[in-house]
Parts: sequence; C-alpha cells; structure tokens
Amino acid sequence: MLPRSPVGRIGAYPLGEGRYRFSVWAPLVERVELKLTSPVRRLIPLTQDEQGYWQGEVEGIPPGPVDYLYRLHTAAGVVERPDPASRCQPYGVHGPSRVVDPHFDWQDQGWKGIPLSQWILYELHVGTFTPEGTFAAIIPRLPQLVELGVNVLELMPVAQFPGERNWGYDGVYPYAVQTSYGGAAGLKALVNACHQQGLAVVLDVVYNHLGPEGNYLGDFGPYFADKYRTPWGKAMNFDGPYSDGVREFFLQNAEYWLEEFHLDGLRLDAVHAIYDFSAYPFLQELAERVDALEARTGWPRVLVAESDLNDVRLITPRKQGGYGLDAQWCDDFHHSVHTLLTGEKTGYYQDFGQLEHLAKAYRESYVYSGQYSRYRARRHGNSAVSRPGSQFVICIQNHDQVGNRMLGERLSQLTSFAGLKLAAAALLLAPMLPLLFMGEEYGEVAPFLYFISHGDPNLVKAVRQGRRREFSAFAWQGEPPDPQAEETFLRSKLNWELKEAGHHQVLWKWYQTLIRLRKTQPALQHLEREGVEAELFSGSGLALHRRQGSQSLLALFNFSPDQPATYTDWRGGSWEKLLDSHEAQWLGPGSSLPAKSQEDPVEVPPYGVVVYGQNR
Repeated sequence: MLPRSPVGRIGAYPLGEGRYRFSVWAPLVERVELKLTSPVRRLIPLTQDEQGYWQGEVEGIPPGPVDYLYRLHTAAGVVERPDPASRCQPYGVHGPSRVVDPHFDWQDQGWKGIPLSQWILYELHVGTFTPEGTFAAIIPRLPQLVELGVNVLELMPVAQFPGERNWGYDGVYPYAVQTSYGGAAGLKALVNACHQQGLAVVLDVVYNHLGPEGNYLGDFGPYFADKYRTPWGKAMNFDGPYSDGVREFFLQNAEYWLEEFHLDGLRLDAVHAIYDFSAYPFLQELAERVDALEARTGWPRVLVAESDLNDVRLITPRKQGGYGLDAQWCDDFHHSVHTLLTGEKTGYYQDFGQLEHLAKAYRESYVYSGQYSRYRARRHGNSAVSRPGSQFVICIQNHDQVGNRMLGERLSQLTSFAGLKLAAAALLLAPMLPLLFMGEEYGEVAPFLYFISHGDPNLVKAVRQGRRREFSAFAWQGEPPDPQAEETFLRSKLNWELKEAGHHQVLWKWYQTLIRLRKTQPALQHLEREGVEAELFSGSGLALHRRQGSQSLLALFNFSPDQPATYTDWRGGSWEKLLDSHEAQWLGPGSSLPAKSQEDPVEVPPYGVVVYGQNR
C-alpha cells in the first residue's frame, strides 16, 4: 500500500513488465536527468512539477538489478549523485543506487501488535549482537529472547552508513537498509520472524541529522538550515523556506518503515535537535501521519521520542496542546540508579546521586521537573505527573549510556553482582516501560565502544578529536580506543557463551523471574500514577508500593553496599514473600527474611531487594 502523500511516493520503484517510476525532490536545480547504469546504460531527462519534484517513467528495462544515479545540472556545474531516497546502496554510500522490489512473502497476517503498556524492550545493535553481524543471524537467537520474556525488539539504526561498521547514527540514506546487515530483504525476514514468535519490532530512526560521509542531500535542495546547529553539524530544515519538501522526505520515510517493513514503531533519535518553530511542528505532523497509517492498516504503530528536555508536551495528546507522540525515553531514571550504584558525580551525573531522586522517578518519571540543574546551570524540565508511566521508556543501560563512556564499560564492570541484581529489580519492578540493552540480562563483560569505518582520513581524525573532547566533562583518564580500528568493533561483540554457566546464568534467570513477575502480577501491570507510592526508609532503603484492585505489591530496595535497612511500615494485613535476592538460588549468602510478614520489622541486607505481595 502506497503512502498517502500529497506529492506521491518519492524514490524509485518498479511498476511491472520492465517499467519503473522515479521521483526526486530538487526544487532549485536547473535540470535533472536519470542516468541508468545497469542493466542498460541510458540517460533520461526528468520533468519537474510545481512543487520541485523531478519525475519520470522508464519502459523497456530488461530483467536484472536496476542501478542508477541522478545527473544534476546546477549553476556550479554538473554532478552525478545517488538517490537521496535510495532503497539500496550496493556499492556503498558514494556509488549508484539500486531499485528494490517492495514485494515480500509476509506470514504475519494475524499480527495485531502488543499494547504499549505491556512493552518490555530489548535494544540491540545488529553488527555486534552476533558474530556474523547480520539480520539473518539474529533470527536463531529469537527463541532465547522469548524465553527471557522480552516482547519488543528495538534495533539501533540500520540506514546505510559508510563502511562496514558503525553505530548507525552516521547513516546518510534514510531509506536504504545497510547492505552488510542483509539489506531490505534481510530486515523484512527478521520482522516476519519476530512477529511469528510474538515479538514486536521498533526501529531507531535519525531525523535530526545525517552523517558526514556520503551526505549529498545538500546538492539536491535546501535540506539543511543555516540558522541552526546540532552537535553533529547543520540541522535539518524543518521550518525554513522550502521546508515542506524536507518534511515530506522524512514523513514518507516513517510511513515507509512502518508500512513496507511491518514495523511496530519508531524510536525518534534526539528530537531536541529537531529545530522547528513553525506553527505546525514536524513532530505533530509526523504523529498525525502515523495515526492515519494506523487507521488504514488496522494495527497500532508507536512513536517513541528520545529527548533530554524533560518536556511533557512531546507526549501530551494533541487535543490538550501537545504533539501527541506515544512515549519517550526518560534518562532521569537511568541517572538515578547509576549514580546510586557507582557513586559517579561528573558530567550530567552531578545532578543525581540521592535516593530521593529515584523515588521521584518512580512517582513522576522526570526527576527534574522545573528545579535548578547544576549541570545545565539553569532550571530544567516540567512536570510529567499528568501522564501515565506507560509513556516512559526507562533503562539501567543503553547504547548511549554505555557506549559514550570512554572505555564503554557496562554496569557489570562498575558494580557487584548484588548491585546488578538490585539494578535489574529496580528497573523491572518500575511503573514505566523497561528497556534492556543487549547482553545486560546475563551480565555481559565486553564493552560497547564507539566505532566507525569512514573512508576519509581527515574525517577519521576529526572523529577521534571529537571523542576526546566529549570525555573531558567526565574527567576520565587515559586514551579512548580508536573508533576507526576494526578491533574496537570486534571487542564490542557479545559473548553469548557466558550466559550458560556461573553467575551469568543465574543473573539471566533473575531477569527472567522478574519479567515473569511483571507479567503475572496485576499490580505490576498497572502503570497509572494513582497506583504508585515510593518512600524512603532507614537511610538507604526505598519502598515501592504498587497497587491494582485488591492486590498490593511492595518492593523493598537497599542501596547501601554494606549496611542493612530496616522496614517497619506494613500498613496492616499479611504479606507473602515473592522474591528475595539474598536467597542461595540467586547466589546470595542466604536470607533470614520471613516468608510472611505482618508487623515485624524486616531487615533488608546490603544491596538487597525483597518483594512482598498482598491480596485483600
């Protein structure tokens, strides 16, 4: 089904019987020609419409891969460039584009998605998740993820980037699936397999910038804004002259991923770097276009924003003056847990480190909701208390929080085994949507480092220097690993064999048990604010109360590594112990906590967590 767009579908696509249609936006270019390079060589003039789209249909193309370039005639001369909306770049970011047949033998016709409030996400990087680093290699691992209990796979960006290895945020062809991962067919096969096993799939997309190498958008039109800058260079032009064409490029991109690839949602990278002061913000228009797609396809699609603004307007319904996005990442939870377990106080961590910060994250999601931030040297955020926890994705690790450390250390290298169990429980018992980062579930010890494979030596040098500057705010000592070196990439691959034995296997079972508890306890499935209380006790203890109907659940956390915390406020009734991290089965020293409790004080051991349930 084609995107419902006022300008028709952009890019190149087959019409059948050797006929193809091409459409590219280049409003200020004097003349555009289509240059076919395979299976025949031909130069074809295109016709421009009133909105600046150059279009044409070609007939009589023999069977075989159809490769092409656009020949742009400008005042500065003639250049040949790949298609900005290329669906495939078989020769890399500088070579010709290839037409892709969108047909795929889907076998997920009964799939209707998973309600957002039930999401348990698992973020992975395709290149480092398996030794092979492909979509196909992920499919045999899916049963293990299903057994673990996660139900949403979140893929880091897969848009074509330079070279063979990259996080994905240097992508320069937003419609083309990275060839080294398996291309469009490989991604569709993965989504098809996920849906058949009950897993939803979310894709990370980058609409705030393009990578530096192979970025030819500026040759076609005013895609970039001179008046705004992002940490990665010029901002995209979402609100200036000719911005309608830029917006349409990304609006169709979202529809393309969701409709043609059957994806369940998109994670929108760093929307705080989407600068748009128009009366009709791009993010709002995007939400409306996705709502329309959802209505015509019959199953829900979700937009999740990454933002460091703590601005609830992103997820506030449009009827109430918001943008109407479905959910957002919430870093405040991560920072609260991380500082409590590691004691780190540099960079943005200086704003955190108190147990009350975590308690507020449980109650309101945003820790900073308008108060002064020392890191930002200003007031930060607004209140999210009006929005349910089902609109906030939280984590204790993700690609940014691990990979943007100088040495890429995971939490397994920064705290004890008891600390890992405590952090996992803090995440999976939370009244928000939990996200796991690949390997977290068994305590992966390999770092997740930043890696690239750019072809421009000057660009590689600039990246190395830029990484050093980024780390200065954290006072980390030493030299960061070389992002261009293949060894840096190889060191970041998961060691799957770890999960089969020892404390790694026990941690995996701990995660599985927590997820099962989350799925089976009504109080943990209820993510509305009125069912949540969080209070401190005994200096280092935090009590999290969850309620739904007649069921109550009480999680007692002790964030002291060496002192017990005593809890006494039982509020009547009899409570049954459901989980205890200090029991021997979880490699604890053994627990003296009672199986049932009513009024007696309970002494939670250092870095311990115990969960009690009650039905009235």
